[in-house]
Amino acid sequence: MAPPHPPKIETFDLAGRINTDPKGIDRVVEEYRVEPFGLYMARPAPGRAQFHYLESWLLPGLGLRVTDFWFNPGHERDQDFYLDVIDTEVDGDRWLATDLYLDLVLKEEQRLDVLDTDELLDATVAGLLDTGRANRALETAYATVEGLTAHGYRLAPWLSTKDVKLSWRRH
Repeated sequence: MAPPHPPKIETFDLAGRINTDPKGIDRVVEEYRVEPFGLYMARPAPGRAQFHYLESWLLPGLGLRVTDFWFNPGHERDQDFYLDVIDTEVDGDRWLATDLYLDLVLKEEQRLDVLDTDELLDATVAGLLDTGRANRALETAYATVEGLTAHGYRLAPWLSTKDVKLSWRRH
């Protein structure tokens, strides 16, 4: 078993139209859009075998990042959206997202899977994440599961109850 890793941090530089991934690689962003409830990003994913494009929404009020990956042929996954549990900080035109380990995979109208609970617990035990943040991550995941389940595993109807309306390039 690999040792736990520190939380991954990603930067969204609106003025520079750059997304710096957790490995420190700068990616050119085609579109950023700020809404009262969050930040939208659309960009290509050069050099990735699994997918060639992604769209993401950072939703600070919900503690989530919702992503639609455009998978390459042969790498498709049985999912519609990938949700990361995150903390978000906004400083002017610069947004920071700290991944809090927990992920949820949504197949619309079918199911929701929660992933990486072991990573969250290992990081907390190792002192990489304080118990307050770990607790908040779990509460966010529970609220998301409850909300999506109550709305038949459909993202838009659940988010509409939170005054959040996401728009996508291909949905």
